[in-house]
Amino acid sequence: MNSIKKEYKYSDLTSKIIGCAMKVHSTLGNGFQEVIFQRALAIEMTKQGLSFVREMEMPVYYDEQQIGTRRVDFFAEDKIMIELKAVIQLEDVHLAQAINYLEAYNMEVGLLINFGNKSLQFKRVQKV
Repeated sequence: MNSIKKEYKYSDLTSKIIGCAMKVHSTLGNGFQEVIFQRALAIEMTKQGLSFVREMEMPVYYDEQQIGTRRVDFFAEDKIMIELKAVIQLEDVHLAQAINYLEAYNMEVGLLINFGNKSLQFKRVQKV
């Protein structure tokens, strides 16, 4: 029987980012505020040679008109949007938020990473 592995766009890059998040979570555990994890992840991604922008303010559009701005936690390698959480459990609303960010920022691939659970949680989101 052949096993078929589904290839995702930028899978090498997202795997590297998730690896950085795993290192941070295994070092710090789950009891900190989101900003602490954000700072630690920035350090780890730098160590791994990833380029990123932290808390870049991006315009949000509706019907081709700018209606506000939002800061996403990270943009990595100009390709991946990364949204961090530090909550006990990821909920559907967090996933919806990440998907909305992809749309608003016109990005193809994103990661939703939760450091607040005993085990690191992550979801890969992609425009369909």
